[in-house]
Amino acid sequence: MTPKVARYLADMQPVTPCLVLDVDRVEDNFRRLQAALPLARIYYAVKANPAAPILERLVGLGSFFDAASFQEVSMCLDAGSAPGAISYGNTIKKERDIAAAYAAGVRMFAFDSEAELEKLARAAPGASVYCRILVGNDGAEWPLSRKFGCEVEMARALMIRAGELGLDAFGLSFHVGSQQTQTAAYEAAIAKVAMLFTDLEEAGVKVRMVNLGGGYPVRYKAEVPEIDDFGAAIMGAMVKHFGNSLPEIVIEPGRFLVADAGVVQAEVVLVSRKGAEDPVRWVYLDIGRFGGLAETEGEAIKYAFRTPHDGASEGPVTIAGPTCDSTDTLYEKSNYRLPMALRDGDKVEMLATGAYVTTYASQKFNGFTPLAEHYI
Repeated sequence: MTPKVARYLADMQPVTPCLVLDVDRVEDNFRRLQAALPLARIYYAVKANPAAPILERLVGLGSFFDAASFQEVSMCLDAGSAPGAISYGNTIKKERDIAAAYAAGVRMFAFDSEAELEKLARAAPGASVYCRILVGNDGAEWPLSRKFGCEVEMARALMIRAGELGLDAFGLSFHVGSQQTQTAAYEAAIAKVAMLFTDLEEAGVKVRMVNLGGGYPVRYKAEVPEIDDFGAAIMGAMVKHFGNSLPEIVIEPGRFLVADAGVVQAEVVLVSRKGAEDPVRWVYLDIGRFGGLAETEGEAIKYAFRTPHDGASEGPVTIAGPTCDSTDTLYEKSNYRLPMALRDGDKVEMLATGAYVTTYASQKFNGFTPLAEHYI
């Protein structure tokens, strides 16, 4: 929690549940990432948190933007971004949305299938396109499975086809999974994409860009490698596989830039037990999975908690949200422990919640008001 956020919570005592986010911390994280990967062009993954104060600050810092929808393209333009600084990075797009982005000046688009490539040729003639390939997600706390990307052999054929359709076969991309905790994941993916680079060059395709995606981790309950460790591993792998002929390097951080800039404050609604001798207390908060904490699915992202009783004796807990849905249980198997003195009415903070919380929040599920947002 940054001092600005702590002061805001103490002075303003906002209604819970709410997110309070320090935009200065976003800038600090942007500069840290620049220092770790100085040769990379940063495209902020807007989906992580599309709040206007964040986008406007990043525009001022010279950031580029990775948009997942035409609505996110519009948000970036409204924040002052040049259309040429926006990549339409979702590989699943309606053709009319491609056309709208192209009409707005966007010229960089992702794809991973022949059908998507044909849409791009029709709706964004001459645009620069990059093909996303499948890579391993080992080490990621929020893996991306096989929904996005294609096999290397297909990518090769599609990149050749892109040129035949009048598109600029600009680059290749991959994503090693969100909250990736192993630097080796990037090294293995870079080796894979470098071989495809060589194959395409031999086929006469002038590929000029590698998009390393996002996934750079932040600290939740457990320690993670520093961003400098990722920077050193990535650049070491790039030099190893590309030598002095480095392509343009693009990265798409989301979580890393905004997560630890934000804190969710919630209120304890109830503390109870399921049996008189049950050692595990159930702690119900006024925010749950449907209020924005979707990344607790499978207990994948393990947020750290602060309470007014920290330092006192603790006991095991199951942590759940307030809704009448049994799946609205956040942590039951991850050995969370909270102070025995915790009571209904207490305020608790969930740290590093600036990413993928506000945009996951449902619209009044069970009638609960959506998560309030405060940017300072």
